[in-house]
Amino acid sequence: MLKVEYHGHSCVQLTKGEHSLIIDPFLSDNPAAAVNPDQVKVQHVLLTHAHADHIQDAASIAKRNDATLIAIHELATYMSWQGVRTRDMNMGGKISLGFAEVHMVPALHSSGIVLHEQQQIIYGGMAAGLLIQWDGLTILHAGDTNLFSDMKLIGEKFDIDLVFLPIGDLFTMGPDDAVIAAEWLKAKRVVPVHYNTFNLISQDGEAFVRALAEKGIAGQLLKPGEALEL
Repeated sequence: MLKVEYHGHSCVQLTKGEHSLIIDPFLSDNPAAAVNPDQVKVQHVLLTHAHADHIQDAASIAKRNDATLIAIHELATYMSWQGVRTRDMNMGGKISLGFAEVHMVPALHSSGIVLHEQQQIIYGGMAAGLLIQWDGLTILHAGDTNLFSDMKLIGEKFDIDLVFLPIGDLFTMGPDDAVIAAEWLKAKRVVPVHYNTFNLISQDGEAFVRALAEKGIAGQLLKPGEALEL
């Protein structure tokens, strides 16, 4: 069984046997985080884009675990300057982890590292979704994204068992568009993320799951700290 843990916001950890990876670790300043970054044990850290609420603990987790960080070229390069071992990739490409494959698919969102004191922004490459194929299962972490028509293509190309979709609105699509995204992606199960971490992205997750059910789509809520098995 593949264990899927939700650590809050958009942070997800996948584990099977001796292998484990974490996506978008934002834990230190996350009021809803269910785990301390020092407790995370992984061999790989995956990033969808270069915003603080997705990369905050990436370097520290990667260095403490001697893990490999995987991200789009510009973000991977930036992380390598922090002393992290990286593998860079780009849109449409895939990387083998030995036990799983990671495909980088599009997302519609901005991506950059904001240096407030210097009043500078470092370009972080394009935002992406990460599609992981592991022991016959396909899991999509959509990243931060708007609704866009190529989700139909992703749903046609891949048989998706589980998708993590942002529903917070304001910075990503909201629940209504996320229902349409779920239809287009044709995933067997949908878990909402990127909501209720802060007041600005407060949403009713239960209402979203009910809206999915009206379309015949299986939705599942995970609270920070909860897990499911596939």
